Amino acid sequence: MLVHLDFHTGDFESDRVEFLDLARSAGADVVAVLGGSRSRPDAGLYIGSGKADEAAAACAAGEAEVAIFNHDLSPSQERNLEKLLQCRVLSRAGLILDIFAKRARTHEGKLQVELAQLKHLSTRLVRGWTHLERQAGGGIGLAGPGETQLELDRRLVKERMAHLKKLLEDVRRHRALSRNARKRNETPLVSIVGYTNAGKSTLFNSMTGAAAYAADQLFATLDTTIRKLQLPADQEILLADTVGFIRDLPHDLVAAFRATLEEAREADLLVHVVDAADAEHESRIEQVQAVLKEIEADHLPVLYVFNKIDLVLGERPRVERDPEGVPSRVFLSAHTGDGVDALRQVLSELIFTDLFEGEIAVTPQQGKLRGLLFDAHAVQQERVDTQGVSHLTLRLPMARYERVCREAGVPMASAGPALESWEELAPKGRPSKRIKKSAA
Repeated sequence: MLVHLDFHTGDFESDRVEFLDLARSAGADVVAVLGGSRSRPDAGLYIGSGKADEAAAACAAGEAEVAIFNHDLSPSQERNLEKLLQCRVLSRAGLILDIFAKRARTHEGKLQVELAQLKHLSTRLVRGWTHLERQAGGGIGLAGPGETQLELDRRLVKERMAHLKKLLEDVRRHRALSRNARKRNETPLVSIVGYTNAGKSTLFNSMTGAAAYAADQLFATLDTTIRKLQLPADQEILLADTVGFIRDLPHDLVAAFRATLEEAREADLLVHVVDAADAEHESRIEQVQAVLKEIEADHLPVLYVFNKIDLVLGERPRVERDPEGVPSRVFLSAHTGDGVDALRQVLSELIFTDLFEGEIAVTPQQGKLRGLLFDAHAVQQERVDTQGVSHLTLRLPMARYERVCREAGVPMASAGPALESWEELAPKGRPSKRIKKSAA
């Protein structure tokens, strides 16, 4: 049985359809859907006592084994509802975690999902089960009060979470080594992001010839896949397909998938895929931007790709540019291939003309900036004058240069004593019009 109430905070019908898709993606056989309207949640039962009685009758009539709520329930609300409905109760967060558990294919993905599930479970161990309150007895030579079963379960969960975090930290270090190798090769990284089921994996396969799993379902892809992509004029980049986002994505899940999402945070350019056939695509864009902010990737340059134009009457492949001529939106169909070549051309234009090539001066006090630039393998030549100032000749994508300056706490317009203004740098470097605008 599905429960979705209207609190007058968004598009009720759109959220209901997405909720149905989520439940079906989890393999649910829906026997009843309960709606309603409230001004605010009930403290004890979330949906109120009258609606809870109605839900209990619907569960009994349909012989429902689980009641899924499209809302965030507190542990006490879940317990109260389970007692009344006489079946398992699952919140929206629990439903998404269940889908992720079914979709995880790689070892890393399974570790991330298990960690998120344990974080979610750690506040819900009581569950109203009386056996959790019994004493875990000692035995001969171990007389004493011992631990309650609940305390023992909590300790075991805590230990398992610590072990998973250690394993995922090893994964993060391995990914960092891979990224350093890519930086040594000076190969730009472009990450595909977007709302779930917007067609990211289909576009990824269409552009790279890969065989990443793609299906018309929510969260078809959980594991990041990276492939080389040939652009016009024999240029080469790395293209990464990442996990899709969704409204109210559980914070535990975002935290657990941080190692995977780092591929988006460390990219030189984000390709934000939007479902052009979705009537709610504007709100979907905002929700993706919120997740990007949460993983600290909201400062990166973004190219919007409106996919599925074959499902929109009168829409055609095209490239839209901002007033300064910089590509901002690409309209295409990854399914038919219309407009994919135009996207390749746009990526070439944005990445390989959007380079910083020039010289900056770094004082001894700005050693962190110098170190980060060397770590990014951006320094082509270094010359130190008699005052100890390092004059670095750089070549790197502008987005990466912006990120390095931000990490070092040095404004781009004053990266060194010789850079009093951006215009002062312009004769030596070759920043694009878009970059000059953002720097200003």
